[in-house]
This record gives sequence, structure tokens and C-alpha cells, in this order.
Amino acid sequence: MNPIKKFIEYQIFHRINNFFYPQYYRQKYEYMLPHVLFFHYLVPQKILRINGNVPWPVHFTSEVRNHTKIKKGIMCDPGDNPNIYIQANNGIIIGNNVGFGAGTSLISANHNHNDHSIHDECGPIVIGNNVFVGTNSVILPGVNIGDNVVIGAGSIVAKDIPSNSIAVGNPCKVIKQKEPYIEDFTKTIFNRKLPEGLNLKF
Repeated sequence: MNPIKKFIEYQIFHRINNFFYPQYYRQKYEYMLPHVLFFHYLVPQKILRINGNVPWPVHFTSEVRNHTKIKKGIMCDPGDNPNIYIQANNGIIIGNNVGFGAGTSLISANHNHNDHSIHDECGPIVIGNNVFVGTNSVILPGVNIGDNVVIGAGSIVAKDIPSNSIAVGNPCKVIKQKEPYIEDFTKTIFNRKLPEGLNLKF
């Protein structure tokens, strides 16, 4: 990258993105060029106001409801892929380094069967660290997914999934154990200062 382009990327677009996305924590150089984040996410979200109040990047084709009831770690931006639907009425807790494939749905509350104008209460959806949820999967209310888990594409997750698992299907079931997650973030340069006390060995 030539010096002028690098200056524009990391002294202009990078700073603007960090200002508008206070909960965005990603690899500064290896993840997404700042101008791409600006034009593909920030403009639709913060100017056109599509998911405008969400403090992390959300794709313009996705929808995040009740974002204030979502607690998330770093390297995790629920809704940043296309056609994701997230409804957090009962709360969603997500760890670090968690990805959601395109078309995924997280539904934390069902409509009451006898009165569709209200939602039933239950515990939050909880997802651990180093988890990837495959394309077009659905995670249903009250589900707990452990650390180091892969959910296969098209799965319907209606029951808890333990740590260190690969799980697929409808209903989603564990098919085998998963090897430990090996990516090392201790030498990664991030786009902003990380929260104090964060252990990068998730």
C-alpha cells in the first residue's frame, strides 16, 4: 500500500470508524480495510440509520432488535454478515471471537402461544468463546453454547451444546469432539486499545 493510501486508510477512515463504533474490536490490519467498513457499513448504518443505534457494525440487510440487551466480547459483531436476524428480548450474552454465518437467526424469546402480542420470558442465550455458527442456523431461546464450538450450517439449536464440540442438524446434536482452538491473539495489533484485564487466550 502506497504512503498516501495508507494515510487515508489509517489516519482518516480508521479514526472515523473507531469514533462511530465504540464496541468494534478487530485486527487492525488483517481483518477489513477501513474504507470498506466505512462505505459498506458505516454509511448505511449511521447515515441511512439502518440499525443506526447499534454500537458495532451491522450489515444493511441484517436486523438487530433490542441491542441494549446484548452483551458481547471482542472480535464479535453479531449482524455483520448479510441477512442475519437477532432478537434479544430476553438477552443474549456472547463471548470473544464469535462469528455468525450469513442468514443466521438468534431468537431469545418466543411469542406466547395464547397471546401473540407478548413474548414468553426465559433465560438469555449464552454463547462462549471461539464459536462459529454456520450459515442459516437458528439459535432458540435459553440455549447455552460452550467454548470452542462449531455449529454446522442449517442447524436448529434448541438445546445446550457443550464446549469443545462440533454439532449439526435439526435438532442440532453433537457429532464429535473438537480439537482445541489454536489461534494466538497475544501479538495481534488491534484497531483500538483493548478493555483492561482482557486475557487474549480465550
